[in-house]
Amino acid sequence: MGAQAQALRALLNSGEHFIAADAYSAVTARIVQRVGFKAAYLGGHACSAFHYAIPDNGMFPQTEQIDQAARIVAAIDIPLIADADTLGETVADAYYLTRRYEQAGVAGIHVEDEVNPKHSAGYTSGLIAIADMQARLAACAKARLDPAFVIIARCDELYMKASGGGGGGSLDEAIKRGCAYVEAGADAVVFPWASPEATAALGKAVPAPICVLGPPMPNTAMTLHTGWGWTGAAQVHLARAKELFETGTITFDPVLEGKDALIDQGFYDELIGDWARRTGRPPR
Repeated sequence: MGAQAQALRALLNSGEHFIAADAYSAVTARIVQRVGFKAAYLGGHACSAFHYAIPDNGMFPQTEQIDQAARIVAAIDIPLIADADTLGETVADAYYLTRRYEQAGVAGIHVEDEVNPKHSAGYTSGLIAIADMQARLAACAKARLDPAFVIIARCDELYMKASGGGGGGSLDEAIKRGCAYVEAGADAVVFPWASPEATAALGKAVPAPICVLGPPMPNTAMTLHTGWGWTGAAQVHLARAKELFETGTITFDPVLEGKDALIDQGFYDELIGDWARRTGRPPR
């Protein structure tokens, strides 16, 4: 079994709340690991917006998300959770892409129940039928080779249309869906936009760990915390670009604390230095 998947499963079942922190690249994943987070999270919007300049409304190819996830996994030791959107339109898509995520070394994925195109300002998508989401999750579970690989169902019922989601806001419906998703094979359920009152009720009714998209909420096992990393980087870049364009110069501190460690500079310097010494080339 994969060590990262086992670590994520142990975290979810530990009874202690943890945060999977925004990691949209290999370096940002190493940063959240160095800070001390026990897990990293690659959000769909973080990846599509930052790396491809397109929205997260269902058109972002899962193969691109998997490629980015693989780069992140290779750079860290803590488990990575990836936003797998709706995993395509069919159970065949769900099966194939789940297998690809697992092969990439991702510890777990979350799969959502909105109808594509989702999260669109010009269209209210709604949620797929419970039976269809159960079939999607069952395909994910069937694709799993590593029994430790974590499948998280995302229920958007509390992510209401007024906020850009496809849900109707019914707690009873969210509970019904959460229970059905666990029955179909989900190891945990994430509920975006859930209130503290909702997470308390969900925690009592749904027979699996309950998770939220930030901020952290009581009675939950995990928070997937995204948005602050990639937007912060873009904000800094915008401010410095404006300063350079408007003034012809820029004032900033080029020193990044621990940069060499983040990119394994010392290891590769020593590797090359050893090669130079062994082959009679002049080392520095």
